[in-house]
Amino acid sequence: MTEVATGILWMVGSSFAFLAALGVLRMPDVFTRMQASTKASTLGLACFLIGAGLQLADLGSIIRLLSIGAFTLVTTPVSAHLIARAAYRADIPLWDGTVLDERREALERAQANGQPEVG
Repeated sequence: MTEVATGILWMVGSSFAFLAALGVLRMPDVFTRMQASTKASTLGLACFLIGAGLQLADLGSIIRLLSIGAFTLVTTPVSAHLIARAAYRADIPLWDGTVLDERREALERAQANGQPEVG
């Protein structure tokens, strides 16, 4: 039974990893590519780690797997935010289908009020 659950989790993790790679290839701009790569790859890694935890089932391995998962869950959103911020500040163009740009509106409002640029 453990082998079946592990196999299913690894297949689901592989599917998420594939979707992350496909999203990076198919999405139109850096912001949507970044979202696809961070969300799907994090879910894929979580499935891999849970499957490995079921397969290995000893305390030392579980602690290592939890450490890997925690590190990934902490660093992935931070790195995605920094990449998006750097891309936005470098005036990387948004996709033509982008409907809302809240950051641009906030910058324009600050400039109209004579306030310095924030962030």
